[in-house]
Amino acid sequence: MTEIEKVTTKRLALYSGRTHPELAEEVAAQLSMELGQVKIVEFANGEIKPRFAESVRGSDVFIIQSHYGTTHEDGSLHSVNDSIMEQLIMIDAAYRASAKRITAVCPYYGYARQDRKSEGREPITARLVADLFKAAGAKRMISIDLHAGQIQGFFDGPVDHLTALPVLEEYLRHNCTEPVIVSPDAGRIKVAERMAQHLGDCGADLAFCYKRRPKGTANVAEAIEVIGDVDGRLCVLTDDMIDTGGTIVGAAELLMDRGATEVWAMATHGVLSGSAVDRLKNSRIERIVLTNTLPLPPEKQLPKIEVLSIAPLIAEALNAVFDDTSVSEIFDGENLA
Repeated sequence: MTEIEKVTTKRLALYSGRTHPELAEEVAAQLSMELGQVKIVEFANGEIKPRFAESVRGSDVFIIQSHYGTTHEDGSLHSVNDSIMEQLIMIDAAYRASAKRITAVCPYYGYARQDRKSEGREPITARLVADLFKAAGAKRMISIDLHAGQIQGFFDGPVDHLTALPVLEEYLRHNCTEPVIVSPDAGRIKVAERMAQHLGDCGADLAFCYKRRPKGTANVAEAIEVIGDVDGRLCVLTDDMIDTGGTIVGAAELLMDRGATEVWAMATHGVLSGSAVDRLKNSRIERIVLTNTLPLPPEKQLPKIEVLSIAPLIAEALNAVFDDTSVSEIFDGENLA
């Protein structure tokens, strides 16, 4: 009997949807590789059909897309739903082109706030989105600072949960001393406490705001009280996202009323929906620090907003997945929730 022996080689292929190609280009540059080419045809009725320009057979394919509404170069408007559907179809195309393994890279995971039922007859859409990625052919998922840690369990496969804390902490380490890290609500206390511990050598302390959401409302929050000593201190509010800005602005007002000398805000995801830009512009927040998980179009740019790149962290995680090494070691095991 004749035997054939062959040593196979691994190939990493990185592709991007149209929501935030600039981030994908940065990640590719960090990996010292070219971003893969994909041609996306959009029909008159809004249907899309992507086609990879080169073979992906046997490749370890990473498809990156933040779930966000945006305006494309041709002027067409696409919603968060369009960005999710585009990524799903690209995954399906790679699956049918015999990719060896497909990883859905979602820097900002859409519908993450719908992770549970707060009232009767509501959906758990974060689980539905995870099921769709699995059905399309994704074997693995990577995301950054999920709104709720349990979303990791919604996907039927490995999930690498990255965190932007190292990037944000490095910024604080070089730009301030003795800050008070403030959680804008009870749900973010654990992350704020971790950040304060990491910045202990800078004299960081911890505080948090008690927030109430009126029942039956969305995008409405009221900051009630501050737990912790903020009088005469620089306060840094930290959250996973800034959407309408109501929570952050309300917390900043409360902190200033309680004697804070200055308030900064830090978040991984700058969603900035609706009147968020005007609200932040007119707020008492002196500095807003975001990462580039989402694009920041010119109309949303303010002098007080600074954007830090998350690309090096994503690239390091992709490299670890490709090499079958530990992702959690990048964050010393502190990225699971």
